[in-house]
Amino acid sequence: MSERTPLLHYRLSTSVNESVEQQSPQTGETVDRTPATVRRKSTPDQPKKLTTFFGVVIPTLLSMFSVVVFLRIGFVVGQSGLYQAIAMFLVAYFIISMTVLSVCAISTNGALDAGGAYYMISRALGPEFGGSIGIMFFLANVCGSALYVLGLVEAVLDTFGLPEDGQSASKYAVFPTGHWWAFLYGTVILLVCLLVCLVGAHIYAKATFVIFLVVMLVLCTIFISFFAVGPQVVALPRPDKTPPNATYPASANFTGFKLDTLRGNLGAGYTDDYTTGVMMSFATVFAVMFNGCTGIMAGSNMSGDLKNPSYSIPRGTITAVIFTFIIYNLLSLLVACTCDRVLLQRDYSFLRDINVWHPFVTIGVYSSTLSAAMSNLIGASRILYALARDDLFGKVLSPAKKTSRGGNPWVSVLISWFLVQMVLFSGKLNTIASIVTIFFLLVYAAVDLACLALEWASAPNFRPTFRYFTWHTCVLGIIGCAVMMFLINAIYASASIAFMLLLLVLIHYLSPTSSWGYISQALIFHQVRKYLLMLDVRKDHVKFWRPQVLLMVSNPRASVGLITFINDIKKSGLYVLGHVQLGDLNVLPSDPLQSQYDSWLSLVDHLNIKAFVNLTLANSVRHGVQHLLFISGLGGMRPNTLVLGFYDDCPPVDQLLDRSSPAGNSVDTSGLSQDPEDQDEQPFHFPPLRGGEPSEGNGKPGGVSFGGKVLGPQEYVCVIADAVKMSKNVALARYFGQFDRTLALKGKVYVDVWPVNLLRPDSSTYVDTCSLFLLQLACILSMTRAWQRARLRLFLCVEAGRSLKGAELKLGHLLKELRMKADVYTVPWDTQVALHWQRQGIMTKEKELEREGREEGEDEEIEEEGDFANSFPSNAARLSDEYLEAVNRLILDQPHPPPTVRFLYLPRPPADTSRYQDYLHQLELLSRDLGPTMLIHGVTPVITTDL
Repeated sequence: MSERTPLLHYRLSTSVNESVEQQSPQTGETVDRTPATVRRKSTPDQPKKLTTFFGVVIPTLLSMFSVVVFLRIGFVVGQSGLYQAIAMFLVAYFIISMTVLSVCAISTNGALDAGGAYYMISRALGPEFGGSIGIMFFLANVCGSALYVLGLVEAVLDTFGLPEDGQSASKYAVFPTGHWWAFLYGTVILLVCLLVCLVGAHIYAKATFVIFLVVMLVLCTIFISFFAVGPQVVALPRPDKTPPNATYPASANFTGFKLDTLRGNLGAGYTDDYTTGVMMSFATVFAVMFNGCTGIMAGSNMSGDLKNPSYSIPRGTITAVIFTFIIYNLLSLLVACTCDRVLLQRDYSFLRDINVWHPFVTIGVYSSTLSAAMSNLIGASRILYALARDDLFGKVLSPAKKTSRGGNPWVSVLISWFLVQMVLFSGKLNTIASIVTIFFLLVYAAVDLACLALEWASAPNFRPTFRYFTWHTCVLGIIGCAVMMFLINAIYASASIAFMLLLLVLIHYLSPTSSWGYISQALIFHQVRKYLLMLDVRKDHVKFWRPQVLLMVSNPRASVGLITFINDIKKSGLYVLGHVQLGDLNVLPSDPLQSQYDSWLSLVDHLNIKAFVNLTLANSVRHGVQHLLFISGLGGMRPNTLVLGFYDDCPPVDQLLDRSSPAGNSVDTSGLSQDPEDQDEQPFHFPPLRGGEPSEGNGKPGGVSFGGKVLGPQEYVCVIADAVKMSKNVALARYFGQFDRTLALKGKVYVDVWPVNLLRPDSSTYVDTCSLFLLQLACILSMTRAWQRARLRLFLCVEAGRSLKGAELKLGHLLKELRMKADVYTVPWDTQVALHWQRQGIMTKEKELEREGREEGEDEEIEEEGDFANSFPSNAARLSDEYLEAVNRLILDQPHPPPTVRFLYLPRPPADTSRYQDYLHQLELLSRDLGPTMLIHGVTPVITTDL
């Protein structure tokens, strides 16, 4: 073989020798690695016969040795010296050992099936990471196979090829040379590999042992040669790139074992690479050397053929790593003791020149290269087959699922062969070599990441029998692989990471739901639990208050408008959709709520809202709401605001199906199908709305009629009173069946706020807790992105006896202190107040005789104890319908564009439960025909002027 042969092999193998690691000849057996929604045809299982030595040790050794052991040792010692060479091996093997520990941990955590690294990553990190890494693993094996085919072709032509320049040829030169001739030879070699793969991977499995014996024999001859061959002069090859006027020695010495030779090789002596003309450094030599230490995944890739993968993979991989580490360091020591530094720096094929029989090294190079090309083709086909069977890319890869009767994935083999053939057209793949290496390093980093995620998730089912690892080793492995990626080529490393992220996003949105489990959910659970424990309710502060809403929903079909509106007003706070179903678990065979959760979660996805779902079973609606107020949330994240649909008799509208309804249009339809036929395919299984029956559960968003039961007005107000007793803010939503969210997205809209208790005409204060709560919610709504063009309008009701200008300035000053932007309008309401006092005068005489009665005494006691402006008036029964209707017209008759939503003051329910129906009747008259309206009662401070 000519002097250029090892040089060419060196250039081709310095960055891609680790691609041999897909040596596993998979049997093609049918493996259940698909999502639960995908059903596969079963194929006859092939018996697993490989032991630890034949299934793990041999493939890993061949992957880590390849042609590197013959061509790279002298280069490393000659450039860096023996001390730095040993240090490099220590660092490199430390990096790969961290990954080996992760591989051993994952492989001993359960039944490991065929698929190797792809199987481990996909089952640990989910389909997104598994699919993206699997594609990169597949492409790396395709390019690696082409690289080794071309390397073998050029090695053969260097020995047996006829020179094109007419110079004297070797006596063995018989093959024509040229670009297309080389392509033809590569096609023939690749065709041989294809035939072996099509006949069956078991043939290659048997040949692996023969190749291993050849490599070991060559290694033995190399070790023997250091002792058996005497000192001699070795002719040096001519450099590929010779600068002008540069002189290079024509020969160098093989001195045998001499102390002076060892001393001369101890220190570093970096010089230019005679094959490329590039000046070497510690980083460049380390990058080249590190490629010879990879290939550790070859044993795990044989998992489908092993008798006991959990036993064989850790023992076989660690054995192979230790063995190669010893061989590399022994060779480095022998080379440093016997070879002149000039020989090591200027002849990378010196092992052939000093061998007892020169063709031995050539045979080793040929056999290793052919083995690498064939194993990469087999590995690529098995990865493609696994990806196709997992159905991560839908119908795109479905043809690759086909197998022969014996289980051989012949279609995947043909596809892989075709892609390798396409790569061969390039002729030269030196530019692809680095990115192939980076692809493999990404796979190793992903394995470390998978093990790290499983360890950090602290899942009880992650208990590998191999315990010699910690999260520290995983982190060190990830860092080591990342450093090596950027050390080899920063541009290719960045591009490969970007490509992996692109694949990850595509698979996330295109692949079906997987039944493998998502490590992200385990990590989120672990972190959320930790942070919830850190969220101390004793450290709550008004500066960081945010609404945490429990929205009671009777039937979501009539509640879409309100559900989407509350999603806008929550301001990144907790949002819970609550539902009460009437029933007694003692007389039911099972919990009826379990089957309903999927429909509710599908509704959350369909409406594109950020909410939790909490369902409960109770003997009454009141008790059910109490349950939810007690149990919803966790730790410091608990609802502080209860939202109910209003108690009225409006007819219901199914807003999930009727897209023509205003509330139906309020749904964020981005990314959703607009085909009416698709609406019927939504996985909603909510009961139909009741029709024609006037009840509080009909047609009002978030109504409180559940399970077909009618909630009476008395119990409805009791629910409000219970929430106030539990220090929860309360909001009643009315007419949100008319709510059209699209208006808020298209142009300028108005939000009207009436911060005065209109049921207390004898009180005009607007700075109590409830009024400030109204202002806060309105301000939060205007801060939402969809409502950022909304204008807040504050209406201040003032009697003629008071200064309109002064009241407006006072409120404006308050808004300035609260950093709120709003337009203030003063509204005279003398006429309405006069109606109230006129009615009061008529009733005064009728009630004088009852002033000393028990009922009035109770009212006075309550009035003294309660917040005057924040309470329901003691003379509630005396608020005439005429007054309430006049106030209602006052709100409607404001000469401004109609608002999208109104915020009104909601007084607390009366202490006397006999007045609950009067209370509800007055609220109904007050808010009649106002459009989407929120009646709000606040019990907690939510605003501060302090920094």
